[in-house]
Amino acid sequence: MDFEINQDYALKGLHHVTAITSSAQKIYDFFTNILGLRLAKKTVNQDDYETFHLYFTDENGVAGTDMTFFDFPGIPKGTKGTNNIDRVSFRVPTDTSVDYWIARFDKYGVKHGEIHEFFGKKSFEFVDFDDQHYRIISDEKNVGVAGGTPWSKSNVDKQHAIFGLGAVTVVVNNLEHMNLVLSDVLGFRKTDEEGSLTLYEIGEGGTGASIIVDYQPDEPVAWQGYGNIHHLALRVGSKEGLSYWIERLEKFRFPDSGLVDRFYFASEYFQVAPQVLFEIATDGPGFWVDEPEATAGEELSLPPHLFPGDEAVKAATAAKLRPLDTSDANKVRK
Repeated sequence: MDFEINQDYALKGLHHVTAITSSAQKIYDFFTNILGLRLAKKTVNQDDYETFHLYFTDENGVAGTDMTFFDFPGIPKGTKGTNNIDRVSFRVPTDTSVDYWIARFDKYGVKHGEIHEFFGKKSFEFVDFDDQHYRIISDEKNVGVAGGTPWSKSNVDKQHAIFGLGAVTVVVNNLEHMNLVLSDVLGFRKTDEEGSLTLYEIGEGGTGASIIVDYQPDEPVAWQGYGNIHHLALRVGSKEGLSYWIERLEKFRFPDSGLVDRFYFASEYFQVAPQVLFEIATDGPGFWVDEPEATAGEELSLPPHLFPGDEAVKAATAAKLRPLDTSDANKVRK
C-alpha cells in the first residue's frame, strides 16, 4: 500500500465539529449569547429533513471555526465512554482570556473545571445543559493554523473572544489502529504525549490542526445521543483534493460515503474506528451562497438541490421542524 500523500491535496486542519443537542433553541441561546459565536446558517440535516442543522462560526463563517448541531427528534441522551469523539476545544487569544472565561461562566452559571496546563497551554473544561464536553484553550503559546475573526455583534469582550476550533479529543480502545489511521493514512504527525493522551498535528500544525487521542481500553463503549459529538471534519482546499481523498480512502478499504454535495461545501464521510466518524470537507463555497451575509441565520435556508422546484414540499418540510426563533441572529448582543 502506498502511504505517501500528494502534498498538493494534503489536509489542512480542522473544518468543523458536529454534535447533537436536545434543544435547538437552547443551543442557539448558549452559543450566541454566552459563547459569543455567530449563527451563520440555519438549515436542515440533509439526510433527515425533520432535524435542524445549525452552524455556529466566526464573523465570516470560515472553515475551522464551525461548531454545528443536529437536534434529532426523540433521540435519547448519549453516554460517555470509549470509541467516541469526546471533546472539542475553543481557541481564545491569551492566557488572560482563559481567566476572563472562568469569570464569564461563573456569571452565567456554566459548569466548568479548574484552570490547568494542557499540552503546554492554559486551559479548562466546561459543559453545556446536555453535558456536552468542551474546552477553552489559550492561543498565547500557539503556532500554526490561523484562527478566524471574532463575531462583531457578540457581547463577549473582543480581546478575549473565541475565534476558532482547537484540538478535538477522540477516545479509543485500540490505540495502534488509531495511530495507523492518523499517521499513515491521513498524514498526521505525533508531536506529544501526556499520560493516556497522544497529540497529533497536521499541516501547519497548532491547536487548529490537532487531534488528541485518549487511549481508554477499559472504559465502557459510548452510545450516541444528545450531549455527544456526532463527527469531526477535516479541511481540504478544493473538490480536486476531495476526489483525491475519496480515491485514497477507498484504496485503504474504509467504509465511506463517496462524494456528498452539502451545497455549502462538498465532503466525504468515513469511519475511522468503531463508532468514530470523520469527514473531509472543502473550504468552500461557503455559507453566503443562498442568502445575504447581513441576514444569515435569521430564516431557514433549504439548499435548492434538496427540493428542486417543489415549493410545496419545501414548505411542508419547514412546517415539520420544531419551533426555533433566530430572528435576532444579527442583532448586537447586550
